[in-house]
Amino acid sequence: MNELHPQAFTIRGAPARTFTALPAAGATAPDFRLADQEFKDWTLADFSGKKKILNVVPSLDTSVCQLSAKKFNEEVAKRTDVVVLTISADLPFAQARFCATLKAPNGKFLSTFRSPEFGMDYGTLIVEHALMGLQARAVIVLDERNVVKHVQLVSELTHEPDYAAALAALG
Repeated sequence: MNELHPQAFTIRGAPARTFTALPAAGATAPDFRLADQEFKDWTLADFSGKKKILNVVPSLDTSVCQLSAKKFNEEVAKRTDVVVLTISADLPFAQARFCATLKAPNGKFLSTFRSPEFGMDYGTLIVEHALMGLQARAVIVLDERNVVKHVQLVSELTHEPDYAAALAALG
């Protein structure tokens, strides 16, 4: 078993931790199997050949999560080489409600509801807090070969990610 390296952050000022660290820049991203609004499973291989922004959020029922999904999708709307994967623990029903209000031609909304290992593999699973089981707010940018180019665990769950740094990592 790999050694764990929990990462500290805050939720409304209260201390929290992730299960382990986010993947390191330069590493190959681990595969995943996540469900969309129709309960169809998607893997990392389904997006091969594209650069990826993994916009990991706790719940699309919160304003900051909705805002980050909208901003990332708007920023890459004209690019054919990028996909934004907004990943949360929301059930596909909740994701479908949100998706009905957003145009995201280069976006996919995916749920960890039957794949808790995603948060363990990617270092985003919240532990040691009342919200444990949800995902911490993080951004992981992958190139077309799934090499990690940028990572950010947002230091306060209620804050937005650094959009400029993530988008710059796309090249």
